[in-house]
Amino acid sequence: MSTPFSLEDELAFAGRLADAARTAIRPHFRALDGVDGKTGGPAQFGFDPVTAADTGAERAMRDLIAAERPDHGVIGEEFEDIPSRNGLTWLLDPVDGTRAFVAGLPSWTTLIALCDEEGTPLIGIIDQPVLDERYLGWPGGAALQQAGTQTPIRVSGCRDLREAVISTTDPFILNPAEQGAWTHLRATARISRYGLDAYAYARLAAGTIDLVAESGLKAWDIAALIPVVRGAGGLATDWRGNAPRLGGQIVCCASQDILDQALLALRRSAEI
Repeated sequence: MSTPFSLEDELAFAGRLADAARTAIRPHFRALDGVDGKTGGPAQFGFDPVTAADTGAERAMRDLIAAERPDHGVIGEEFEDIPSRNGLTWLLDPVDGTRAFVAGLPSWTTLIALCDEEGTPLIGIIDQPVLDERYLGWPGGAALQQAGTQTPIRVSGCRDLREAVISTTDPFILNPAEQGAWTHLRATARISRYGLDAYAYARLAAGTIDLVAESGLKAWDIAALIPVVRGAGGLATDWRGNAPRLGGQIVCCASQDILDQALLALRRSAEI
């Protein structure tokens, strides 16, 4: 069983992790000296960039965890896992949306989550430093921190897919069956937007997007999203409507009605 923890203390510590990442990242935004490519990734993703911002930010967060939470585990995108000694593990994605970062677009985010020994995300942060927007989620609540103030956020409550704003990062990385499901959603919804990565989930929690569906995700891509979306009153499931796993397919919605309508299409290409 995980060690008892203070939600308030860990949320504050997660904020300090986000601050450390901001400090490491911001000097590189629109000022990159070079971009490297990772090897061994799925072919459908093509060139998989990594920058000094990715590695520097994750290293800064890991250093802070090692200094102040030495019993906590760490799973991050850029470096090897550190096993937990107390059942609590931080999942880190220093720059989610590195392609957007390389392109100089402010739609990338830093993702931070704290999970228990069952892999359940307890708290999450989606941080966008350029816009000074930090979205926090915890059991029963979510908020936006900006310009020194914290404001509660809530999903839109939209109940009809035909009225919805929906998003996926890139439909071309979906397999043919998944593309078919997305095409059905896009044809039904009012507006579709692309290229937002995790920022789309932040805006879902804040009430301006109503559905996000994606596939091929890793644990660090997903863990932070779930507390933010659920804390704001939204729903997060896999493409069968079951509890989301930390990887693969996920759909987040502003209401049960939209989720039920979306699952009619998504279930046809859901992973086993």
